[in-house]
Amino acid sequence: MRTRARARVLTRQGADAGRPVTSSMSDEAQGEHVAEHDLVIRGGSVVDGTGAPARPADVAVRGERIVEVGRVAGAGHREVDAGGALVTPGFVDIHTHYDGQATWAERLDPSSWHGVTTVVMGNCGVGFAPVRDADHDRLIELMEGVEDIPGAALHEGLAWTWRSFAEYLDALADRPHDVDFGAQVPHGALRLHVMGERGARREAATPGDIEAMGHLAREAVEAGALGFTTSRTRNHRTSTGDYTPTLTAEADELVGIATALGASGRGVLQVVSDMADTDEEFGLLERMVAESGRPLSFSLVQSPVAPDSFRDLLARTERANAAGLAITGQVATRAIGVLLGLQCTLNPFLANDVYREIASRPVAEQAAMLRDDAFRTRLLDEESRIDRQRLGGRVLTRFDLMFELGDPPCYEPDPASSVAARAASQGRTPEDLACELLAGDGGRSFLYVPLLNHSGHGGLDDLPAMLAHEHTVPGLSDGGAHVGTICDGSFPTTLLTYWGRDRPEGRLDVPFLVQRHCRDTARTVGLLDRGVLAPGYRADVNVIDFEGLGLAPPEMRYDLPAGGKRLVQRARGYVHTFVAGEETYAGGEATGALPGRLVRGAQPAPTG
Repeated sequence: MRTRARARVLTRQGADAGRPVTSSMSDEAQGEHVAEHDLVIRGGSVVDGTGAPARPADVAVRGERIVEVGRVAGAGHREVDAGGALVTPGFVDIHTHYDGQATWAERLDPSSWHGVTTVVMGNCGVGFAPVRDADHDRLIELMEGVEDIPGAALHEGLAWTWRSFAEYLDALADRPHDVDFGAQVPHGALRLHVMGERGARREAATPGDIEAMGHLAREAVEAGALGFTTSRTRNHRTSTGDYTPTLTAEADELVGIATALGASGRGVLQVVSDMADTDEEFGLLERMVAESGRPLSFSLVQSPVAPDSFRDLLARTERANAAGLAITGQVATRAIGVLLGLQCTLNPFLANDVYREIASRPVAEQAAMLRDDAFRTRLLDEESRIDRQRLGGRVLTRFDLMFELGDPPCYEPDPASSVAARAASQGRTPEDLACELLAGDGGRSFLYVPLLNHSGHGGLDDLPAMLAHEHTVPGLSDGGAHVGTICDGSFPTTLLTYWGRDRPEGRLDVPFLVQRHCRDTARTVGLLDRGVLAPGYRADVNVIDFEGLGLAPPEMRYDLPAGGKRLVQRARGYVHTFVAGEETYAGGEATGALPGRLVRGAQPAPTG
């Protein structure tokens, strides 16, 4: 049954208007009624993360744990009125890249703005440990190229006070954060650490190399890494253009490292692959799981080249699990696409020599020049001479798949609203319209190009089958990465709003969606102590104005080290977010509390 609740958000008057109100009662104010709990969230519509229907209930918290869910008689030192709101566990985002940001910043935003209370980083085989001093630049180039994080920001922000993975974890643990976070050991760093230049050149690993990498991976999980990750996609290159060192790693290498984790009885495996030869690649995933005994997740997307190939992967995943092999597909909650703009890494005119005349100017000046008739005429005249077929790709050349993002942002646009279709209806070229749109809002507007999970005129029609499959979980937000082209840390908000409320067809029940992004994601990486609102579980809680929940347009900020830029995206409707029983965000604004900690290894489920 679809759950639809309207949050009753009380507000203060006068100078404090608009700020959410909660009641905080001291023991003295309550007279003889001494507070039994640290926090009680009262009267909300509780969606507890198990998939059970929403029910009216209170949630009581002591310390970092939930102690009671139901009709709570005891008072709390603090009481929150959640009447009319959804009360859910905090979201667990298992596919992020905060490996650098977590070392220099306390706030792992934008994820923490979207109800996320635990993130897992170190995905896709990229990260910063273990590392030799001589390989600092190599690991920065790898992260910069694969995850589009400015090299200058990494050079200035990373302190490199570690060499081993255990020392990296210690450095992370020294800084308080607004969310809990776990780290995974990346194959790229392992390969460079053990093989040096041979690893960078993607030479085959020797038995000695494999043994050494396996030993380091096991050391890492024993020190608290959640698992081991690798990349086998040609989309992943260093900032110098080289393929990721792990692209062509042979089966013996991957199975050998996985088996080393298996010997410890700890850790999960994560893989991203092009699946060019599905039999060979999926067979490799099965071998890694079978010989290690460790669970594995992989990136599951719909390719525009083979739009039905995901069905074969789902069928293979079903058969693997039926055979006792724990394999899970990670699925994005909307199309995986890129943003184009004058502020961004990419825009449609990058190959145009006339545009290059102004490319280094401030964004507002670029926008003014694009509105100048004489300059625009020169730009479009030069554009007509560019061989766009030579440019290739789907990003800069496909105006039929390019859309104005808008406010509120639309991630499943009508094909009739594409830049090409709109231009044709106006009797102009798509380049001319794109130029106009890019100049909007002082050059701060965005064009959106959906690349994966977007089946042409079918839009996102196939995504519900991927999201609802018993062996998939929401993932792939890449929070903290692709900061000049993508802003998908908002995936959790999209999951609830679009698939639980707004999409005309293909909606999914809200309790099911909450279960998927709380309990199920947590279980996928071995965190059995969170993702459910029940006694003994972590007191990671969201109070959500469901009817008011929504996304703001992305915006570019220049707040990374060395003044680096990054795309961020706010949300509205998160009335309260609690991490370990402490409120971290109220009405979307930071409270100052930083209760988040490094999660070292798998966590057991509550007992008793």
